[in-house]
Amino acid sequence: MDSFGTRLHRAITERGPLCVGIDPHPGLLARWGLTDDVQGLERFSRTVVEALGDRVAVVKPQSAFFERFGSRGVAVLESTIRQLRDAGSLVLLDVKRGDIGSTVSAYASAYLDPSSPLYVDAVTASPYLGVGSLAPMFELAAEHGGGVFVLALTSNPEGAAVQRARTADGRTVAQTVIDEISQLNRGVTPLGSFGLVVGATIGDTGHDLSGVGGPLLAPGLGAQGAGAADLRTVFGSSLASVLPSYSREVLSAGPDVAALRAAADRVLVDCRAVLPAR
Repeated sequence: MDSFGTRLHRAITERGPLCVGIDPHPGLLARWGLTDDVQGLERFSRTVVEALGDRVAVVKPQSAFFERFGSRGVAVLESTIRQLRDAGSLVLLDVKRGDIGSTVSAYASAYLDPSSPLYVDAVTASPYLGVGSLAPMFELAAEHGGGVFVLALTSNPEGAAVQRARTADGRTVAQTVIDEISQLNRGVTPLGSFGLVVGATIGDTGHDLSGVGGPLLAPGLGAQGAGAADLRTVFGSSLASVLPSYSREVLSAGPDVAALRAAADRVLVDCRAVLPAR
């Protein structure tokens, strides 16, 4: 199998630079006229797959909104992942896992081993037990052509206290994460498989993203307040590596399939106007 970075580069070239989340929170289910239960969850997810699975480069289910329904919700997540892969989308599972030793190895097996029913193309991960603690995840991803997006500079206000704290060598915690992920991608073309999560709402970061060599996932667009034009301020000379991510801005157009497609097309046009052609 090609590496995740290669597959992502190809998907963006063919379908455009866009990731759309599947975030079936109670308010959105109600907006769609669906019940806040497994049946509503399943119908919501199936509709998003029908509308976007064969059109969008990356689809990002948020695992928590499935897990809240227990084993039946996880079964819907498994089905949604299969449907997305069958439709040709890359699947980025938003789980933000992070741990040490055998536990992070188990997380890696759950999401990045092709034998798992939850197998996806890439996952999000938390580095706050040390980036090195994620090594089993990086290793299994590399073995099976998967990807990992590591939290670096997030848009929630609580994040800055940790991410912008200074280490002994003067770098921020976020910059140490950025630099370690950059090492994992060194020398890889056209795009490394290990990315970062950098919020689109945070403005000028004051951090150096120029050497990352992998994808930069930019959540926070649309309903969370950022617009495509804000990507220039956040990412500067690293715009070519950005993968914009929208959720409610697109999902709120449902449940009509045509309206969901139109919303995705609209934000993709906005992103293409800002990002370099790929």
